[in-house]
Parts: sequence; structure tokens; C-alpha cells
Amino acid sequence: MNVLVVGSGIAGLTAALHAHEAGHAVTVVTKGELGDGSTGYAQGGVAGMYGIGDSKEQHAADTLTAGAGLSEADAVDALVTDGVDRIAELIARGVAFDRDAEGSLLLGREAAHSHARIVHAGGDATGAAIARALVAAVRRASIEVIDHALLTDLVVVEGAVRGIRLLRGDHVSELSADAVILATGGAGHLYAHTTNPAGTTGDGIAAALRAGAAVADLEFVQFHPTILSAGPAFLISEAVRGEGATLLDEQGRRFVFDSHPDGELAPRDVVSRAIVRRAAVQGTPARLDATMLGRTTLTRRFPTIDRVTRERGFDWSTEPIPVTPAAHYLMGGIVTDLHGRSTIPGLFAVGEVARTGVHGANRLASNSLLEGAVFGARAAAALGEPWRFVSLRSLNERAAPVVERGAHRRGETPRLSSHFSRAALQQLMWDHVGLLRSEEGLRHALRTVRAWRARAVAPATLAEHEDANLLLLAEATASAALARPGSVGAHYRLSDAETRTPAPILETV
Repeated sequence: MNVLVVGSGIAGLTAALHAHEAGHAVTVVTKGELGDGSTGYAQGGVAGMYGIGDSKEQHAADTLTAGAGLSEADAVDALVTDGVDRIAELIARGVAFDRDAEGSLLLGREAAHSHARIVHAGGDATGAAIARALVAAVRRASIEVIDHALLTDLVVVEGAVRGIRLLRGDHVSELSADAVILATGGAGHLYAHTTNPAGTTGDGIAAALRAGAAVADLEFVQFHPTILSAGPAFLISEAVRGEGATLLDEQGRRFVFDSHPDGELAPRDVVSRAIVRRAAVQGTPARLDATMLGRTTLTRRFPTIDRVTRERGFDWSTEPIPVTPAAHYLMGGIVTDLHGRSTIPGLFAVGEVARTGVHGANRLASNSLLEGAVFGARAAAALGEPWRFVSLRSLNERAAPVVERGAHRRGETPRLSSHFSRAALQQLMWDHVGLLRSEEGLRHALRTVRAWRARAVAPATLAEHEDANLLLLAEATASAALARPGSVGAHYRLSDAETRTPAPILETV
């Protein structure tokens, strides 16, 4: 088969390598350089290596708990069943995960995990190590790569995806294919503050929406709790808290225990909201205290974080550092089955662009890199098989809508008028479709976004295409959040009593 893989993070490159090794003709299309994207930024590790007393069943249970009852059990089972093999494959491809003096893999623990089961590379540089190894493997395999090319749309012929449209420089072209695997990542730049690299503008999800693919769970946006609150957004890995660091308020009190019995190791949405609420009351950011770990451990275990914090004037071995949440990961996306198949024949989706059912309402730490590897391989294995999308049962049972054709102007990618700016959209989403949501705020956001879209014309430049994609996803996200009146996982709706109190003022990052 002629296969196009769009995206070059862990999900896309795993899919490309498996498809190539199965004998398919593969071309990788990437928006920037090969290996760009969120994978290389991942400080956390890959969950799925089980020590004494641990098991895949316990990993599955932790994943289901973090997902707040909305994860798909079959998808979670696929994740943990295939996980050990995918980690072994990464090692075989050259990822040097950290080991102890005896040569055994070092296993770390992060929030909401019941055991230490996470492998890291270079301390806090796991994603970078994975990206380097997979890029090298793709180059060794002589897989064709088209870089600096933006996906603008999917080509649909007689109800099936048969290629893509690309913008490269100022030139638009089409590439035909028997199958397209989208691995374009999330949409972190919907928000004013995000851990995501600049290119994460929801291009794949937006293209799938325009083509008529089912999309779900866009209301579930995970905000990472601990971003250094000084200078450009820089993530302080959850593994720091897994090693014993604590979150303190102005009085030096570990305030997260007021919200959850697990304190700093509670699910990310709980910790993020606790930080925001405490900052609103005290008017200052929360502090992450890692001093008990000592300079030697911090330098060895977290060399990247240690370097950046010192560059910004902090000695975290002797003083707590200020932190605040930022948009981090999208649990929703293109609806897929257990082999990455979407609702449109010929279209697969893997990684953050996909809604596999694994994450439910809240992603368990260090499951994202694992998901990319597992479902990238599973999608490649399904190439050439008869198309049979198997809908996950609960998709039609939940209150939140599946956004399908008709939720946008199909086939039209609007160009934004002078009344719109990306910064204005990002602030609107941060204020009203962020950590704390109210019906009034969601309705305001939706009205504003729809007004912006109504005044739009066709895009021409890369930035205009990105802005149009973000606007489409903003409308879909706000609609999904408004349609789910209750709070669950990362989606938090303020009560009437809460909406009568002033909104929290978040620290900029």
C-alpha cells in the first residue's frame, strides 16, 4: 500500500517504521523538521515496566481511575498489554533508558500511579532521546520525508480518504494515498499559556472535522500543574513530585491535601485547580519545594530542569520555586477504534490527535508516549485489512456530543478578518474554556468564536491556516464543554455559588 503518515512524533514515526517494515511504501509528512513536535519536549517517561508487586492489571486500574470512569476498558487493556513490547522496541531502536549500577532499568513513580513503573532517559529528557532514536531509524530505513509542509485538508473520494492537500511555502499540492495516518498532535495553542511547541494548532483534528470524521471528548483538556512561573512556559516534570517534592502556599502549608488525600500525587486536574484556587486567595503563585532532594539528586535526575531554573535565577536545591498551570494535553480528538481506524475509510489517527478511549476524562501521567507507540504500531498492523471501524460502546452513551459533519462549514477553511487575532482567541479560551468553566463564560466564548468565524474568508498563508484550524477547534471545544453540564476529570463546571465569587487571577507564565 501507499501510506502517508502526517506527523513525526513517537506515534507517527512508530507507525511509519512498522508500516515500512511490513512492506508498505511510506512517506512521512511533517510540519517542521523531522522529529519536531511535542515528543521531544516530554520530560516525563514511558509507563509500562512492572517491578515486584506491580502488574499490567494494576497499571490498567490506575489508568481507569485517572480517567474518572470515562476510559474505555478495551483500549486501556490494549495499552498495557502491548506496552512492554513497545518499550523493548524503543530500547532496540537505540533509546538509552536510565539504569542502575547493576544495569536494571530505573523505574520512577508519578502522580496517580500506585507503583514505580515509568522509565526515563537522560533523567528528564526522555522525549528528546526517543525522538533522536526514531528519527535515526527512519533515516536508516530511507523512508521518504516531506518536511516544512502543512496539512490543509484531507482528500475524500467516494466517502474514503485517498490523500492530503499540503501547503509548502506558498505552493499548494496534493498527494494521493491508499491510507493516511494522522499523527499531528494536539491543539495546545488554543490557550494563552501552554507547554506545547508552537506548531500544535490542531491541524489534523480540524482537517478531520472538515472531512466529516467523528470527533469526541474535546472538552477534556489537561492542564499541567507545575510550569515555572517566570519567563516563557517551561514544564517542571511531574516526576519531581513523584520523587518527593511538595507544593506549598505562602504559609509553607501543603495545601493540595485540602482537595485530595493523595496531595501532590493526585490527578493533574485536581492539583491544577488547587493551585489556581490558592493563587486566587493569596494573590501569589504556589511554590514547588524540591529542596529535600538535595543538589546532587536534582542535578543528576533532572539535569534539564536544573539548568533552566538556574538560568532563570532560581536555586531549587535551596529554595522553593514558583509554579502555575498551563494547557498541556488534549484527551479528545478523532474517534478511533483499537487499531487507529477513524469513522472514514482510509483515515487512521494515532497519538494525541486521536481519541482512542484510553484517557477518558483525564490522562494518567506518562501514558501519552506509551499510547503513541502502542497505537502507532497497531495502526500500521491494520493496513491492508478490510475496513471495519468498530465503535467503542460508550461513545453513544455519554452526554458529551460527538462533533461530526454539520458542526462546521464543510469544505471551507475560513480566513480570519481584522477583527480576530490569535492572541485574543487564546485569552478567550484561557479565561472561559480553561481550568474553571461556567455556563455564562462558555456561552460568551462560543458567541465570540462564531462571530469571528462568520466574518472569515479563505486562508492563504501558513499562519492563516493555523488560525482557521484553531478557530474551528475553539468552537467545537466550547460546544462540547457547554453540552456537558456536570464536572468530571479535567472538565470542571463551576456551581452557581462559585460563579458568584470573583474568578481567579492566574499568574502568567
